[in-house]
Amino acid sequence: MPARRPRKPTPERIVDAAIARAEEIGWSQIRLFDVADRLGVELAELRRHYRDLDAVADAWLARADRAMLAARDRPGFAKLPPRERIRRALLAFLEALAPHRRVTGEIMRAKLYFGHPHHNVALVLWLSRTVQWWREAANLAGEDRRRRVEEIGLSALFVATILVWLRDDSANQERTAEFLDARLAQAERAIGRCFSA
Repeated sequence: MPARRPRKPTPERIVDAAIARAEEIGWSQIRLFDVADRLGVELAELRRHYRDLDAVADAWLARADRAMLAARDRPGFAKLPPRERIRRALLAFLEALAPHRRVTGEIMRAKLYFGHPHHNVALVLWLSRTVQWWREAANLAGEDRRRRVEEIGLSALFVATILVWLRDDSANQERTAEFLDARLAQAERAIGRCFSA
């Protein structure tokens, strides 16, 4: 009977293996050859799906983007006030990453590393794209000047909320949710109806 060849890894399995390994040794210690060995495949198989480890990190973060967008499809979501749509979309994003919060923080710190400007630029672009998708998920329809204000405000809120979330050890991310609620209430008080319906 011939030996069974290992299944070729899917992009999802590669990300899962990398995140699982990072839970053991930390993201900064991850090497793609190690991930390939865990999957029982040649390193070239990983290269078919991801250009480098940073692309694997991007794929991990993209899962959270998809979870945020999926929040929009829940029954009754479109009828919620803008503030609640914004809140639910961001919490869905964070919930998707929560099982590997520490590793997610390590990924973000790696992207901020001073000696890797290509990662720094990629992080800024990722933030911009994620905020754009957050606006879409929350059904924000502001145009021109209002849209720019929303983008700036949401970008600042996103970064501030992530920083709280990375240190949040409360049950069900309660401290992060409270922080987000307080900031959204402040925005509404400061700017009136700050987010368009």
